[in-house]
Amino acid sequence: MKVLYCRVSTIDQKTDRQRVSEKDFKLVIEDKCSGAIPFFERPGGLEIKKLVDEGIITSLGVWQIDRLGRDLRDIINTIYYFVEKKIAINFISQGLTTLDANGKENPISKMMISILGIVGEMERAQIKERQFEGIKIAKLKGSYTGRKLGSSESLVDFLSKEKNKKAYDYLRKGYKVGEVAKITDLHINTVSKIKKLVNQ
Repeated sequence: MKVLYCRVSTIDQKTDRQRVSEKDFKLVIEDKCSGAIPFFERPGGLEIKKLVDEGIITSLGVWQIDRLGRDLRDIINTIYYFVEKKIAINFISQGLTTLDANGKENPISKMMISILGIVGEMERAQIKERQFEGIKIAKLKGSYTGRKLGSSESLVDFLSKEKNKKAYDYLRKGYKVGEVAKITDLHINTVSKIKKLVNQ
């Protein structure tokens, strides 16, 4: 069975652009989480692994490499897992396939994937660097103060946030705090706070 995997970083984002060729696939699996979370620690990644273990998946379609992940080591480990299982990954927009028609690893694709993976990782590092620089400049100008001392938000407002709602649902299903933090891209302290509310 041909499976299409889509990923966006936040709940508000849509996967329409990644689904342009979805009619060519039997199943679409979607994740809404940070690309920094290892592939097989995401809900969709775990679902795909289960289908692989059951021998159901024959090939995996992904719009582009950074949808698979933003960490080069995890991208390579994920690709290696599928190569070992003789399952081709097709990166649709980049026209790359991990295995050739004979089921052998495609050396040109392997090289290109490594290069594009490095570019994606660098891009993520630059985004984080720009964020930190922006905060630093704002602090020097006195225009960034963080949350005001003594300020607090109501329980309803806190749990109404999209990520917090998602974390609440995962915790109720029995997921561990560390797992939920990775899946939702929330700080572990925030997830711990939500867990206390779940156990009330």
